[in-house]
Amino acid sequence: MRSTVAITKKEILAYINSPIAYVFVIIFLGLCGVLFVNNLFLINQADMRGYFALLPIIFLFFIPALTMRLWAEEKKLGTFELLLTLPVQSHEAVLGKFFASLLLVITALVLSLPIPIGISMFLVAEASSGLDWGAVMGSYIGSVFLAAAYLSIGIFFSSLTENQIIAFILAVFVSALAILIGEPTIIGAMDYILPESLGPIFEYVGLRGHFDSIARGVLDSRDVLYYISFSFFFLMLTGMIVEHRRK
Repeated sequence: MRSTVAITKKEILAYINSPIAYVFVIIFLGLCGVLFVNNLFLINQADMRGYFALLPIIFLFFIPALTMRLWAEEKKLGTFELLLTLPVQSHEAVLGKFFASLLLVITALVLSLPIPIGISMFLVAEASSGLDWGAVMGSYIGSVFLAAAYLSIGIFFSSLTENQIIAFILAVFVSALAILIGEPTIIGAMDYILPESLGPIFEYVGLRGHFDSIARGVLDSRDVLYYISFSFFFLMLTGMIVEHRRK
């Protein structure tokens, strides 16, 4: 555990000492602000459903861009072998990089809280209804779990190659597949070529359905367990890759 904390601190310092974290947070907040404000003024209602409906798409590109360097850069700079010679277990190194990235995403989400707060106060006299803070906080919690799933995918593909562009493209592709596989339109199309009994399975496997469930303000243990299992699966694969390279 101590080694995991040490790796997490190392990665956080690496983010702070490079423009990556600042560019990520600034562009993320700017894009979220524009999308949210435009949506509010179009419908004249203090509602964040449209904002959080777009968040999985925003994460789809932002998070792979954040994770593509985590292992790929280590291998490119030759520090990968140095890291493996330290008295650190493979899973500790993987978890350290994962938690550092997750903390950065959580920081960006926390910094976006003034957006709904400010808009809710500004529209209190104009909007037809107030902001549903239960759904808002549920959506933020769901966003953290969704980000963890995306991060685990991105970290896995970063461990496979030293080319950051390839790691980014593969992470985007698999993350998009994990989102789309549970969409009703995709499931409906699959019914023509696959047994209908597989529909509920695809719906459960998809990331989007669980995010939408938590975003309603109901924190179901099944959704939480799904995201934990999904993230654990890809982090476990990453640990296996790192351990293989160590040996």
